[in-house]
Amino acid sequence: MVNIVFIHPDLGIGGAEKSMVDAALALKSNGHNVEFITSYHNTDHCFDETKDGTFNVTVSGNWLPRHFLGKFNAFFAYLRMIYAAFYLVFFHPHPFDLVMCDQISACIPVLRLSHKPIVFYCHFPDTLLTQKKTFLKRLYRYPIDWLEEVTTGQADKILVNSNFTAGVVKETFQSLSKTELEVLYPIPNFKPLDNPAGELDAEWNIPKVDTLFLSINRYSRSKNLPLALHALGMLQDNLGDLTGKVHLVIAGGYDDRVTENVEHYLELRKLAADLKLDNLVTFLCSVSDDDKLALLSAATCLLYTPDREHFGIVPVEAMYLRCPVIAVNSGGPLETVDHEVTGYLCEQTGDAFSKAMNSFVENPDLKTSMGKAGRARMINLFSFETYSRGLNRVVDALTTK
Repeated sequence: MVNIVFIHPDLGIGGAEKSMVDAALALKSNGHNVEFITSYHNTDHCFDETKDGTFNVTVSGNWLPRHFLGKFNAFFAYLRMIYAAFYLVFFHPHPFDLVMCDQISACIPVLRLSHKPIVFYCHFPDTLLTQKKTFLKRLYRYPIDWLEEVTTGQADKILVNSNFTAGVVKETFQSLSKTELEVLYPIPNFKPLDNPAGELDAEWNIPKVDTLFLSINRYSRSKNLPLALHALGMLQDNLGDLTGKVHLVIAGGYDDRVTENVEHYLELRKLAADLKLDNLVTFLCSVSDDDKLALLSAATCLLYTPDREHFGIVPVEAMYLRCPVIAVNSGGPLETVDHEVTGYLCEQTGDAFSKAMNSFVENPDLKTSMGKAGRARMINLFSFETYSRGLNRVVDALTTK
């Protein structure tokens, strides 16, 4: 048994958090002792495993600010993570044999003081997740981006979530161009998805329609959610009034502490009104795992709008649940979605998405055939058991030297 500590910035609800929780489950299922250290954990906005006793969660550094007058978010995120690392190395009461961290590599020099092996799981280079349009922003980001590259290379093992991300990391961080990066797809634990799906919550007021499209993503501008609305608008322009026939549910991760979540949610509602789609769209915030299961089970098709998405866990869950996927033809979906077999890979235009959506409107049997193919693809190529074996191989290699 190996004592493993996961250190993560904010242990909320999101793709990165989901992948780390599933990684922890995979390691725990193989007999290891696993716990989390984080700078923030809200039991009203987190995955069940982090609050039901499955994992011990320690919060360290939440007293530190998240920003200063709405600015310097990255700086304070790095500071909070470094503080959490100091806590782990010098004050944490539990012994540990290995540390797994993700998202923010700046804590690695501190973690190295423990003389324990460190695994860094790179979802995507942070430097590429922010815009640097002004000189001041570029000046502010320069030391942060330099620190990210240098400290990422200090991990004993670097894991990435897709071949796409591996290529981007080596292209972005020139000093890591010859460093070995191991691709380990962050496959979710499919067992909870085998539970019977409940009914859609009546309070959502989702109408019964022939074709139900679904989008699940954070309310973040980087997730390209307006694409789904523009595609729906074009579909209505081509087919006429879709009331009672087609409906779209946008279920987004939402945290009222995050300014962008609040702003983008309102932007999307306004866009839906401007496109005269109010009666065709339902917006939901931070649905539970059970609600997500119900939505994916009821949906005709998942609309996955991010461009150059690092991996994309939701499409994998959708296909396992026999829900076809329409995704942008870039990033992780190129490795998970089989075009015209388990869904469609499209240019990120409303026209391209609306044409793919129209296929499901005109041919209701498509959900069944593509759904069946998607389920088989997930079981054959993206099993949780394969992911678990890969993680445990990494842990064994680093702790038996």
